[in-house]
Parts: sequence; structure tokens; C-alpha cells
Amino acid sequence: MIERALLLVLALALAGCSDDAEAPGKSASGGGTGGAGTGGTSSGGSGGSGASDAGANDDWALFQSILEGKTDAASGLAKIAASDGFPVQAPGGFLFVHLDDGKGPYGLAGDHNAWQPSAMQAEAGLYWIVAPIAEPDGKKYKLEDGAQQLAADPLARRFGYDQYGEYSSVRASAAHLERWLDVAGLGLPARSLRVRVPAVVPTHHLYVHDGQNLFDPNGAFGSWKLDESAGPATLLVGIDNAGAARMDEYTHVADVISGQTTGGKGDSYADFVKDVVRPLIEARYGKPQKVGVMGSSLGGLISFHQALRHPGVWDYAASLSGTFGWGSIEAKNETLIARFAKAGKLGTKLYLDSGGGPGSGCADSDGDGTNDDTPDAGDNYCETVQLRDVLASQGYVFDQDLWHWWENGAPHNEAAWAARVFRPLQAFEGM
Repeated sequence: MIERALLLVLALALAGCSDDAEAPGKSASGGGTGGAGTGGTSSGGSGGSGASDAGANDDWALFQSILEGKTDAASGLAKIAASDGFPVQAPGGFLFVHLDDGKGPYGLAGDHNAWQPSAMQAEAGLYWIVAPIAEPDGKKYKLEDGAQQLAADPLARRFGYDQYGEYSSVRASAAHLERWLDVAGLGLPARSLRVRVPAVVPTHHLYVHDGQNLFDPNGAFGSWKLDESAGPATLLVGIDNAGAARMDEYTHVADVISGQTTGGKGDSYADFVKDVVRPLIEARYGKPQKVGVMGSSLGGLISFHQALRHPGVWDYAASLSGTFGWGSIEAKNETLIARFAKAGKLGTKLYLDSGGGPGSGCADSDGDGTNDDTPDAGDNYCETVQLRDVLASQGYVFDQDLWHWWENGAPHNEAAWAARVFRPLQAFEGM
């Protein structure tokens, strides 16, 4: 029980992102926020280096409508961000925009102008500029606020990280990151998607939970540096967690923690990933040969729940340090261990791992059917091994459709998952 309580403190932690650092010659940035309203589905097209001509023309026309006062600035920018995204290809160059948030005036600085900011025009509740950029591929840029602090463009589709923090890209044909803002649906809170787009047409799509922790090297809880571990044809979709709603969304049933009932909205979240996120991604980047889900801790729990809830939808599910005892911590609800014991063999291939170790021995100390980690065990070792054995008894074959790894003594944190995430990636990419 002590280990479970410690684990839940970690699970309750809300993932976040740090402020951007500066471009060469600048001090630390305070960031900067650009407004964007509710988003939705993509307008389609292929991912990668450029916007479609039709999409760019539509986005430019929508921007003109904002300037003319026919369209609300925040909602108009949100529509553009959900279409081909910023910056927008425009007559004479590329359109860059920032909402007037009282922190201006804003300027545009980047590789194209030797990082010497060009003033943006204030109009209709916006700061904007059309900059001629002859060779946009791979060009980095940031926006400078009124305090002369540089930060990545909050509306940019393409972005990345270097020694100065997050930067935005005008266009990109090499492997890069893309962001989709305010994706919402099925009554769940809006969130961002962070997509690692390979340089080639992707054959594998992997949807990964807790997107805030996957790519940003300065993330509040550390980083998996997942883009550094993925193969050249794998598209990674980092789905941001919903902050305070994380525990609800990542759990299949309710449980009781310190006398309070929490969790149990995993069905809604699983449906959201299948019916909202995946269609958006496949409309933009195409349909892959193989598709999977992956997460750590409660993210591992919900990944395996997705495999159960939507059989035949996911080719692969991976869990790192999954909280498979959820439901039995202080309640008497069904764990995923029990559900898999009744489900029979699925068509989805499964990977599960943990750090920690057996400690003084795994045992069902409270008679609820779940082998609990002892205080000297940790990282959900006992629950993971129990589920592994259940799966093996149902006909899963190791190294064919079932993978298990024990990283002896590894702690329950992003650094530990980053160190071994190549293992579930290799299993998935080998399919």
C-alpha cells in the first residue's frame, strides 16, 4: 500500500512545459501566449514541408476577413491554426500573426533576417507581417515582444528544440515536430497534439499519452526525447494530458484514494483517441500500415484499456510501468489484470515493462486478487509480472505478440522511461 500511495502522488502530478529560451544573443525568454479558440479536425492534406495551395488561399482569405472586421480575431486564428497552420503562404511571402495581448509591439526575427527583428503591424487586434522568404525549408524563427524577449510562435505548426529552447519553423522537409492546438471532442477538455513527422512517408503511427513529456527537453517533469529514439518511418502523436482530468481520463474504473473516489472516465478518453484524434491525424498524414498506442504509469494502463475496449483497432499497445493494480487500491473494482484474464487472446500485440523489483516478495496481501508491490519493491513490478503471466497463460508468445522487460531497480520517472523506450519502439517498428 505504501508503494501504491507513492505511485499515485506521481500519477496526480500534472505535466507541463517550461518557457522558451532565446535565440542567439538574447536573454531568457518569458514566453508569450497567442490566443486560439477551440479547434477540431484537420482540413486534410499531407504533412511535412508545405501547405496546400487551396488551404493557403483559404487561410489568407480568412485573415483578410479578420482585418476587415468580419471575423473575430481569436476564432479566425484558431481556424487557420486547425487548417494548414501558421505561417500562412501569402502574396509576397509568408504571413506571421500574433494576437494583441498587451505585451507588444511584436517583431519577427529568424534565419531569414539574421535574427534582426522586423516590426509587425498592429491592426484589428493583431500584430502581423508578410515576410518574403525565398527558401523557407528549415528556416527557424521566433517572435519578439515589447520587452525584447524572443519566444517561439505560439500559433506555429512546425517547431523544434535547440540549445536556445523551442523555436518555430517556416517550413520543414526533414524530420520535425508539428503542433495541433485545442483539439476537442466527445465532451472532453481541449488539448494539444505534438506530432513527430518523419522525413519519409510514415509506415507506422504510434499514439503516446502525456504528450507534454515526450519531446521538450526542458519539460517540467523531464523528457522522453522520444523523437531521438523513433525509427525513420514512425510518426509519433503525443496527446497532451488534460491536467487535473488526467487521472479520470487514464483510468478504466474508479478507485478510492485516501477515502476519496476518483477516476473511471477511460472509456470516454479511449473513444476520443479513436474517433477524434486518429481521424484528424490520418486525414493530414495518411493511413499507416501499423498503428499503436503507448504510455507510462497511468498512460500504460489506459493504453492496455484501449486494446480491450476497441479490439481490432490497434495493432499494438505498450505500457511502461503501468498502474495495473488500479481499481483495487482502496476500492473493490475490476483491475485490468482481471479483465485480461477473462478476455482471451486479443489480436493486439502487447509490450509491458517495469523497473523496481520483487523486494521481499509479491503477494496478494489484502485478498483482492492483485499482487501488490511491497515497500521495497516498486514501480508496479508485481502487478506487471502478474499481468505478464496472465497473458502468457492465454497463448501469447514471447517475442512474437508479447514482450516483457524488467529494468532492475529503475525508478518511476521520465528519465527511466526515456532510457528504455527504444525497446517498445523496436517491437512496434519490427511489425
